[in-house]
Amino acid sequence: MRVSIALSSTVLLSLFALAACNTTDNPGTVVNSDIALKNQSVTPVLAKKMAGFENLELFSLISSDDQLTQSPSYVFGGSADGEGILKNTDGTYTMLVNNEDNFAVSRLTLDKTFKPVKGEYILNSDGAQWRLCSATMVTPEEHGFGPTFLTCGESGQESRTHAVNPRADVGSASMSKEVAGLGRWSAENAVPLPKTAFSGKTVIVIGDDDSDTYGGQVAMYVSNTVGDLDNGTLYMMKRTDGNQKEMDMKVGTKYPVEFAKIDNHKTLTGAQINAKVNDLKALKFGRVEDVDYGKGSDATNGRNVYFTVTGQNNTGTNADYSRSKYGRIYKVTLDANDPTKGSLEVLLDGDDRTGVAKTFQDPDNITITENYAYIQEDPNGYGDETHDAYLYQYNLKTGDLKPVLVIDHRRTETDAAKYNVGGTSKLGAWEISGMVDISDAIGVPNTFSVGMQSHTWTADKYKNADGGSKRPNESQASQIVIIKGLPR
Repeated sequence: MRVSIALSSTVLLSLFALAACNTTDNPGTVVNSDIALKNQSVTPVLAKKMAGFENLELFSLISSDDQLTQSPSYVFGGSADGEGILKNTDGTYTMLVNNEDNFAVSRLTLDKTFKPVKGEYILNSDGAQWRLCSATMVTPEEHGFGPTFLTCGESGQESRTHAVNPRADVGSASMSKEVAGLGRWSAENAVPLPKTAFSGKTVIVIGDDDSDTYGGQVAMYVSNTVGDLDNGTLYMMKRTDGNQKEMDMKVGTKYPVEFAKIDNHKTLTGAQINAKVNDLKALKFGRVEDVDYGKGSDATNGRNVYFTVTGQNNTGTNADYSRSKYGRIYKVTLDANDPTKGSLEVLLDGDDRTGVAKTFQDPDNITITENYAYIQEDPNGYGDETHDAYLYQYNLKTGDLKPVLVIDHRRTETDAAKYNVGGTSKLGAWEISGMVDISDAIGVPNTFSVGMQSHTWTADKYKNADGGSKRPNESQASQIVIIKGLPR
C-alpha cells in the first residue's frame, strides 16, 4: 500500500494562521497547537518498537472496536491499507482509508485535535468490486489536479483503478468510479508524479501485483494534459537490451530502461494487456507492489521513482527462480526530458540472504521521505518466517537498513484469544501497511499514520462492515496507529 497526504490552498492558509514556528528538523512543517496526539481507540497499539527507536511515541487512532460519537453504527473495516488525508477549512480533517478485504473505502472525520468523530463508507464492495490495496490522495498543490483518491483493484488482471472524489456524497458508495484510461491490472497502486517532475504532463506509475505466467509489470500512463486520466498513453517498462528476467539484475548496477507503448490499451482486456509482455519484451517481476517518488523541493527528486517487489515462491510459474522470492526494492531514475526513458537499479535484494536485506520477508508497501524509505512487510507464508512483519527504515543516503517496529499479535497477553482466533497465529500472519507521512497536514513534525492488518482478529460483529453485497462474510478487524518522532 502506498499513501499520500494532501493540502488545498485554503488549507495551507489555515495552517500558516495556526503557525507557532517552523521546526528545525522539518523547516517546511508548521506547528499546529490544536493537535493533541494520544490514544483515541479502545484497542491497544498492535505494534512494538525495535532497538534504537525506543523514543518513538505510538498512539492507537482507531480500530474496529471503536464507536464514534457522530456515527455510532459505523464499524471500521478490516485490513486497513492505503490512506490519504485532507485538512478542511474549518480545521477538521478528512481521512480516506482502504479496507482491503472488505473491498471498500472508509471516510473518517477527525476533529481539530485529531480525534476520530465520524466514519462512513464512501465506496462499498458493490462500487469497488475488487480488493483495494494502496492508494494515493492526488491534490492540485502536489500533482496539479484533484483532489482525487486513486485506489487500485487487485483481484486479478481484469481489475481497474478507481478515481474517488473524497468529498462525494456517500449515497454514491455503491457506484463504481473506475478509470478506463489506466488500463486493467491486478494493481497495488497508481501514483501520479509531482507536477514539478514533468511540467504540463500527468505521469502515473502503476505497480502490477501479478505472479502468473507473465509476472508483474511496472506500467506508466502519460498524458500531455494535466489531470487527464482518459486520453493518455499506457506503457510497460522494459530493459533496452530486452532481458526480461528480474533475477538477472544485481545490486550495484544501473540498467537502461524504457517504457514500451501498449497500443489501443482502452480496448484491451487485462488478459490481453498481460499477453503483450513478451511482445514488448517487458520485465517480469515477482509481484510489483507499491510505488512512491522522492520528496523535497528539487524537481529531480520527483523523477526518482521507488517500488517494491514483494516476491513469490520459487515454485509453479517461478520454478526457474527468475523472479524474486523474498522481495526487492528498486529505484527508477527517469530522464528529465522524457518520462519513458531512464535507468533502473536494485537498491535492496532480499534474496541475498547474507546481504543488507537478508531479513526481508516480502516487502509490500513503501513510503518515501526526503532522506528515508519506510518499507512495510507482508510475509507470503512460505513457512520459513523468522519474525513477524517489520516496518523498516532505509537511509537513502547511507544505505543503512533498520527495523523500526514489529507488528504485535498479542500472543502472550490475557486477550490473546481475541486477536488469535482459531489458535495462536503463525509468524508473519499479520502485515503492516498503508503508511503515510502526515507531518505537514496536521502540523506535527515527524509524524506518520500506518495500518495494522491483524488477519486473525475476526468476529461476527465485524461482518459486512461496509454494507455492500460482494463481501457479506468478511469479518476481519484492523487498526490505524500514529507514529510520532520518526525522522523524515
